[in-house]
This record gives sequence, C-alpha cells and structure tokens, in this order.
Amino acid sequence: MDSETLLARITDYANRPNPYPLYAELREAGPVVRQADGSHLVGTYHEIAALLHDPRMSADPRTRGEVTRKPPFLRLDDPEHHRLRTLAMRPFGPPHSPGRVDAMRGEIDRITKELTGPFEAGRQIDVVDDFAYPLPVTVICRLLGVPREDEPLFRAWSDALVAAADVRPEEDTTETNEAGDQARGEMGGYLVNLAEQRRGRPGDDMLSAFVNEPDPALRLTQEELAETAVLLLIAGHETTVNLITNGVLTFLRHPEHLDHLRREPGLLPRAVEELLRYEPPVHMRERIPHADIDIAGTKIPRGASIVLVLASGNRDPLRFPDPDRFDPTRPDNQHLGFGSGIHLCYGAPLARIEAQAALGALIPRLGTARLVQDPPPYRQNAMLRGPRHLPVQL
Repeated sequence: MDSETLLARITDYANRPNPYPLYAELREAGPVVRQADGSHLVGTYHEIAALLHDPRMSADPRTRGEVTRKPPFLRLDDPEHHRLRTLAMRPFGPPHSPGRVDAMRGEIDRITKELTGPFEAGRQIDVVDDFAYPLPVTVICRLLGVPREDEPLFRAWSDALVAAADVRPEEDTTETNEAGDQARGEMGGYLVNLAEQRRGRPGDDMLSAFVNEPDPALRLTQEELAETAVLLLIAGHETTVNLITNGVLTFLRHPEHLDHLRREPGLLPRAVEELLRYEPPVHMRERIPHADIDIAGTKIPRGASIVLVLASGNRDPLRFPDPDRFDPTRPDNQHLGFGSGIHLCYGAPLARIEAQAALGALIPRLGTARLVQDPPPYRQNAMLRGPRHLPVQL
C-alpha cells in the first residue's frame, strides 16, 4: 500500500489491536517516510535513538508557533527543561529524596494485595477497572497528596488531556484541543489549590514539598506548579495502566512463559523489561527540528513534524534478534519503552516497581485463567496504546 498513508493507517482505530504489521511496513519503507500531511515517520531503532539524543530536535510545540502557552517540562527543551525537571525531581528521587520511591514498596504491596484479595477462581474480572487502573492511581495520589476520592473528577480531566495529546492526522482537532486546554486549566487550578492548603502546614507529599520549598531559587512559580502537578498526576498512572494490562494480556497469550515465571519468579524484572519492548505503553512521540536536518539521506526542513514510532523501533530486527518473539529472558534489552535522552521517563523507577508488584501478585492467580475476549476492546488513543477493558475468567 501507499507508504504516505502509513500514519493514517497506524492511527486508524481498526488497527489498534495489532499495529505491528504496519510498523514492519514502515521499517521496510524507511528509515524516514514522508506522509501525505507533510509529517515524517521514523520507525527504525538506531535512527530513533539518535534523534532522541539530537540537540537539534525540539519537543516544544512552540517551535512551530502552534501555541503560546508554556508547556510542561515533558514538552520543553534544555535549558528550561533541565531546570524544571530538576525542580520536579527534588521531592521525588535522588539525590535530594533518594528514599521516596523505595519507601513506597510496602504501600504498593499493600494496595496490590487489597486489590487482588477478591480475585478467586471462577470469578470474571476486568483487569483494567479492577486492578491495573486503581493501583497506579492510588499510588500517585499518595505520592502527590491528592485525595483518592477525587478520582472521578481528575479522571475526566485526564481523559480530555490524553485525547488532546494523541496523534491524529488529517482530523480537525479544534474541539479536542479546546477541551484539553479547559481540562488543563481546571486540573491545574485544583492541584494548586490543594498545594496552597499545605503552605506552612506540610504533609509527607510532593505538593507539600513544592509549595514549602524554602529556597526562592528552587521554587516553582504558580504556573509552573500547575503544569508540573498536572503532568505528574497524569503520567503517574496513564502509562502504568497500559504496562500492567499489556503484561497480563501478553502472558495469557503465552502460557508457557506464565508457567516459567511461576516456577522462577526471580525472572520477573527481566520479563517487565521485555514487556516494555514487546508491548510498550507509549507507541510514538513527536519531535520538531530547530534547523534543516538530514536523517539517513532524507532532508527534513526546520519546523516539520517528525513522529518517532518507538514501538516500531522496539521491533527492529537490526537491533533485536527475532523481534516479534516475546522472550522474558532476552539479553541486551535496551528498549525504547521509556524513551531515551533528556526526556527519558521521569517516573520509570516507580513504574518498574508497580509493574513488578502487580504482575508478581497476579501471575500465581492466572494458572487456569483465560481471556474472555481476544483481542479486547482498546482505548481510542494510538500514542498511549492499551486495552480499555481486559475481561479475564479466573
């Protein structure tokens, strides 16, 4: 088929259950494939990795003059990206808060046991609604200091923001973008209000740490606090839901590996890394060149849209032997599941702990389990790809 329609076909919901043949088509046509809408797709591992480390590549949509509002640090370039990411990291991880994530292990295990307690043989569960969604939501609420009972409120905002961030070629996105902007403003205001309630009365949470930072040089402005808190709340659960759900789906499709992990649970960390390669929670990212660049002989002008198809790079046979085979013991597994370069996923250590705890708790219960529906219904989002529901008969 016409390679110029690849992005439209990849993002077509009909291909959500299995986009991997399209990724193979992309790599065969690539490494750079121009699309009908003027964007460029890159689907080969080495080119994607190089571009994620290339300082000429911008993550900032303002590079194209699309927006004037300052985005969160995920969509900023250095040095501003480095400044805000560093400030956001202070109450989360090393070197200033080295024990924050590790201290959550006991809480994560407790939440996991509580959620899996009712999972008795013979029962039908929805892995998403009954487990993969409530676990990371509860954890990120605890870390940030957001009341768990407010979940219905921020779930609606989160859905609107994730929809606005999706890749949707040849669509009128005006209404979706306006809904995303409104949700960002309302969610940011909600989180800033929570933080302000703790000014001078800090708790053991990240919002308290942000608003009670004693050094003026290390404080976030109110706008920066709003954008950062929104990013952390959404990113802190959306991708982990996909990672856990894709993991259960993959194991039930490969019962021989499920049996192997039951016998050798010490392999679970490597299995999670293979899941991040084989069925990653994030499938693509957009970048914009600051200047005219050459990628593998293809000239791309300044300001063009370059879509890096990370999930395609993870299946590149030039980097991974037998890439379409799920192998929990795979060596040399430097996947792109958390991205790479300066925008390497901020929450990767926490996501790994959550996925290992979640799958470790579920695997012993999946011995006689079966998928009720395969393929399951998927989320609309092509960028954050994962099942919307995963019904399983235990």
